[in-house]
Amino acid sequence: MTLEINKSYHGFRLLTVKKIKEVASTTYQFEHEKSGARLLFLENKDDNKVFSITFRTPPTDDTGVAHIVEHSTLCGSRKFPMKEPFVELVKGSLNTYLNAMTFPDKTMYPVASRNDKDFQNLMDVYLDAVFFPAMYTQPEILMQEGWHYEIEKPEDELTYSGVVYNEMKGALSSAESLLDKEILTSLFPNTTYGFESGGDPEAIPDLTQEMFIDFHNKYYHPTNSYIYLYGDMDILAKLAFLDQNYLNSFDRIAIPSKIEEQTLFTKPQKITKEYPIASTEQTQDKTFLSLNAIVGKATDAEEMLALEILEHALLKTQAAPLKKALIDAKLGKDVLSSFEDSLLQPVFSIIVSGSDEKKADEFQKIIQTSLQKLVKDGIDRELLEASINLLEFKLREADFGQFPTGLIYDIKLMNSWLYDGDPTMFLYYEAALQKMKDGLKSHYFENIIQTRLLDNPHKTIVVLKPNQRMAEEKEVELTKILAQAKEKMSDAELAAIISLTAKLKERQETPDTPEALATIPLLELKDIKKETEALIQEKRVEDGTDILFHAVTTNQIAYLNLYFDASAIPEALLPYAFLLSELLGKVSTQKHDYSSLANTLNLHTGGISYDISAYTKNAKPDSLVPKFKVQAKSLVTKLPKLCELLTEVIMSSTFDDEKRIRELIDQCKATMEMYMIKAAQQLVAGRLASYFSPAAAYNEKGMLSFYDFIVDFDKNFADRYSQMKEKFAELQPIIFNKQNLLVSVTLEEENYPAFTQAFKQVQSALSIANYPQQTYAFAIDKKNEGFMTSSKVQYVSKGANFIKLGYEFTGSMRVMETILRYDYFWNRIRVQGGAYGAFTQFRRNGNMMFGSYRDPNLAETITVFDETVAYLQAFAISEREMLKYIIGTMSTLDTPLTPKMKGELAAECYIHGVTELDLQRERDEILATDQKAIAALGTLVKACMQQNNLCVLGSETKIKENETVFGQLKTIFD
Repeated sequence: MTLEINKSYHGFRLLTVKKIKEVASTTYQFEHEKSGARLLFLENKDDNKVFSITFRTPPTDDTGVAHIVEHSTLCGSRKFPMKEPFVELVKGSLNTYLNAMTFPDKTMYPVASRNDKDFQNLMDVYLDAVFFPAMYTQPEILMQEGWHYEIEKPEDELTYSGVVYNEMKGALSSAESLLDKEILTSLFPNTTYGFESGGDPEAIPDLTQEMFIDFHNKYYHPTNSYIYLYGDMDILAKLAFLDQNYLNSFDRIAIPSKIEEQTLFTKPQKITKEYPIASTEQTQDKTFLSLNAIVGKATDAEEMLALEILEHALLKTQAAPLKKALIDAKLGKDVLSSFEDSLLQPVFSIIVSGSDEKKADEFQKIIQTSLQKLVKDGIDRELLEASINLLEFKLREADFGQFPTGLIYDIKLMNSWLYDGDPTMFLYYEAALQKMKDGLKSHYFENIIQTRLLDNPHKTIVVLKPNQRMAEEKEVELTKILAQAKEKMSDAELAAIISLTAKLKERQETPDTPEALATIPLLELKDIKKETEALIQEKRVEDGTDILFHAVTTNQIAYLNLYFDASAIPEALLPYAFLLSELLGKVSTQKHDYSSLANTLNLHTGGISYDISAYTKNAKPDSLVPKFKVQAKSLVTKLPKLCELLTEVIMSSTFDDEKRIRELIDQCKATMEMYMIKAAQQLVAGRLASYFSPAAAYNEKGMLSFYDFIVDFDKNFADRYSQMKEKFAELQPIIFNKQNLLVSVTLEEENYPAFTQAFKQVQSALSIANYPQQTYAFAIDKKNEGFMTSSKVQYVSKGANFIKLGYEFTGSMRVMETILRYDYFWNRIRVQGGAYGAFTQFRRNGNMMFGSYRDPNLAETITVFDETVAYLQAFAISEREMLKYIIGTMSTLDTPLTPKMKGELAAECYIHGVTELDLQRERDEILATDQKAIAALGTLVKACMQQNNLCVLGSETKIKENETVFGQLKTIFD
């Protein structure tokens, strides 16, 4: 495509054209002359097209208005007058990504699809939503998505509800999230970053309808927009569509949305705050200490790259000297770090968890002296080179998993574009990388430490300490506030709120009309591929080892997965096997101490990781196929070194450094405690499945049960450490054994011989002894546990195994997942119940689960799960709506896969015993699903719900209020 600079195309003047080889794209920067909208197009051959419109949305208070507006724009618009166009799109689109995101200073609305017609439909719905939302005339939208007083009868207690209100109650229940909030507040007392863009639950009820509308009216205008297009498309057609259908309706105006800089401090400041823990938790070693600094400007791309490298080198690798100094000083259990570069003034944070507030001064002193020593003596060059190499590997690999590549580029380029910089600056990296490598020969990195961390007066020490009474006190205070608010209301005011509550519920419970639903553009069945994607896999044998070879273009990167049969591990040793997977690569070997090992791994590989997972065979719910999995990647030219290092780690790691093991146990415990709050829904689902699945019971040994093991190890370290060395010596030949090893390798066909040659050294080092397969006696029973925390919301899960109850897996269950998640659960649990979300899973092994997350309710949600049966048995919709659900389900099957993901999918299908024929049958059953098939599944759901398997994590108060539904009550953190 040839376009001329300074020429106008459908109202867009072309400003620049650049070829950027790092992202294999040509960029075109436009400005819409009438409206002032900015537009950047990345042209390339990627068929996974991305569209996004972003607005600069700086908050001026903690009401979460930016976040609530983000939710609310997608609740109906001019052209699409139904309650939730977003949900209707999810139900019936082939999208590969569909979301909206609120950041501290911007709001993004990105979509992606590989289907041209679908992509156009997504653009249309999103543009109409942001420019012409129904929220101006329907106050129920703010009530639902933001907050409202909830009361049905005059004698009832007054309460708050709302999706964002409950979402943020959940988000700010975690100490880590609260710490992030307090760090920004401490560093930016005078700018927008000092406010919580997501919303503080204590301030959200201050948001009025007028403030809500004013925020949208002020910022949601093309002049304040950043439009992004990526992929293989007809850009002129897209420009014409944007101009004629949307932008031409607006005139350029002045919008005061510029992000102001924080005036820098003249000296560091210290702030102490509290966070809630459960009343039964100990407060000892639960304090977070953080040193935080504003470090330059986001638009300095080179310095941002240097700071990213420094963060990794000083704090993230096992060889990190600053992390080591803090650990050696016994200031806490773990050292964390954060470099937040998506702000006008980026923030660098050094954090110690599991500490004590009395250690704050020592914490600050050790950071100061350690950094001074690094500047004076110089940072180890191998350490820096290793961090540069790892970053370069990731930049060249450009593997973002299930996130579209174009989306990640969009998020990255906003780091300059939003602040009036060159939007393409972060897409280039070759010159900056070379500058980093050249910096190894000078004091380049030391100078950045000196100027940005040592000489910088704009720093804060934030101390976040635990409070056992805080959660209860806040609940008491909230009850008091609501009681006083009700008391001050006149009868007429109270009647008005009751009327509004009823009106909201009526809106939520009233289905959209067929006419409204018909406004959402819909694909046809002919737009969907009938054939499943082929599994790229060939089974080969090399020196007695089964090799699953995936011939995929990987850009000269080799992806290597080793699946060691773990079925010979005795049940008593399972906790130690999970511990071994945590420690490998973090301890010394016979050849390297752990610091030099980390450097060597980062210099020569893209990383090696270790994990244990139990698989099931297709349609066999009680089958158990445990694997100790080693994942590794490197450039093909580095395969010999990768295999050498892999062999060294798994065969010659040493565990006789008691001090190092003590540090790693502390770090593991601290990491798990943060994970268990952040990923509560996965934790609850895994625990629930262990009630009825042997494989899930095996996997659960690495989750909550493993945390209990680590806590015990920590308390009885001397005895457990001695036992650990004995157990590891017993485990290593059982696990790292050539017998029954399965290898998956993904690379180009011409590079396969390089793999086989390099892999010989691994094979020759492995044990060849025979060990008998174990029989595991897991207690598969209905525990029905309620896990109590300081969280203000719940994670509720209920399920069973339908194959054990006499049913079979069918593709129609995948359609039912879509229907329940985006219709029944969405309306009952999210819209009406105020939870952030709900999910449903039906798996080939028969495991089915319903779950809610960030949910203010508990018993009410269980009722919703149980009443799913009635919903399904009465299921009746139009053919058009049924088609919509089928299309939406297909989008989950056809997500684009990276080369690494293609290899892993094929290998794991092989382990599960799932064939291409099985996948095609599932696809055919999805496409053939009708109302009758969905209604028939009501019987299966009824049988599963009647098993009454239940697991909940949530508020101590809420769980105790519903004590009768549980078999056991537990506090996670005793």
